Amino acid sequence: MNIILLQTENIKLKNTIKDLEEKLIQSEKRNKKYTNSVAHKEYYKLHKEEVKAKGKTYLQKLKIEDPEKLKYYWKKANEKRKLKKNENNNVI
Repeated sequence: MNIILLQTENIKLKNTIKDLEEKLIQSEKRNKKYTNSVAHKEYYKLHKEEVKAKGKTYLQKLKIEDPEKLKYYWKKANEKRKLKKNENNNVI
């Protein structure tokens, strides 16, 4: 009796695993169009100066409107930079 219950539970779990794997594949397909594609990289190559100028004006605007947010951005950037440096040192 106990073995039968375990077998049915095992079958149910296998079915849920299959369903979750299918959902994962579907969501990866949907999210693929939002990641950096070749077209996005080509656009950046062609319009590099415009993108940098927009970023610069945004930072200047942010400096005036919300300096705390700017501090937060710099703090996060420094944390990421330190993390990458530590990872590179650990690899070597």
